[in-house]
Amino acid sequence: MKYLDYKENRQHGTFDFPIAFYHVSPSHPRYNMPYHWHTEYEIIRIISGEFLLTLNGNELKLKTGDLAFIHAGILHGGTPIDCVYECIVFDMKSLLKVNSTCSKQIQDIIHNSKVINSLLPTDNLELQTVCNYLFESMAQKKLGYELVTQGSLYHLLGIILEHRLYSTPKEATSKNQQRINQFKNVLSLIEQQYPDPLTLEDLSKAAGMTPKYFCRFFRGMTQRSPIDYLNYYRIESSCEQLVSTNESITEIALNCGFNDISYFIKTFKKYKGVTPKQYLKDYHAY
Repeated sequence: MKYLDYKENRQHGTFDFPIAFYHVSPSHPRYNMPYHWHTEYEIIRIISGEFLLTLNGNELKLKTGDLAFIHAGILHGGTPIDCVYECIVFDMKSLLKVNSTCSKQIQDIIHNSKVINSLLPTDNLELQTVCNYLFESMAQKKLGYELVTQGSLYHLLGIILEHRLYSTPKEATSKNQQRINQFKNVLSLIEQQYPDPLTLEDLSKAAGMTPKYFCRFFRGMTQRSPIDYLNYYRIESSCEQLVSTNESITEIALNCGFNDISYFIKTFKKYKGVTPKQYLKDYHAY
């Protein structure tokens, strides 16, 4: 079982309404956000606490009330700190289907002619009000919420364009794009083979680097060592399996690449602060 594809294949929302809402608290099995990317756009709202968000290797520290906007294809991941956060994930192209009048402005965003700022301002009352409508309509799903949601997305994009909350950058240099692609290759290897023994040499080979240079490269992208991130990913996968399957802790440890159950428990406690048994107990207590 795969915890989370780096290139996500799961559908957000439905075919006719490709917009999804996620409320994430510490009890959620996907509380931490491993690195991944998807073809949809994403808005993250911090309800409480802090969230360390990394976008293509650049880190943003989000706090209560902050709004982050993530473009399609951007490699991102995050570490919540006593945090509750919400996400809206949506297909920008769906907005073209229902309103051809706005197609030029939306196409500019889709084609990266206009790159919306990663951090949206908290002092723009109109923007904050629209985001409240957007998130509340998706959370509550009252009669007519689809209209409110789509209308709020158009309104939000309109405010962003009106206040020029975007940049018009040149295309990324081939060197920068190469670094991102090398990093994605490593993440794909971890996602596909994390249940199997993986060495530093295996990971560095996927990036086309020597182990020594690869360690510096990987730490620069994630602020973690490659093996630390591999273990982190395995533990996140085990959390998903703990709450979604009936398999034993020993079976889940083996599924996630741990041949030593005591080492699995020790590693789990290192990343989650509790043992797997206590984690499962706390999850069912919520």
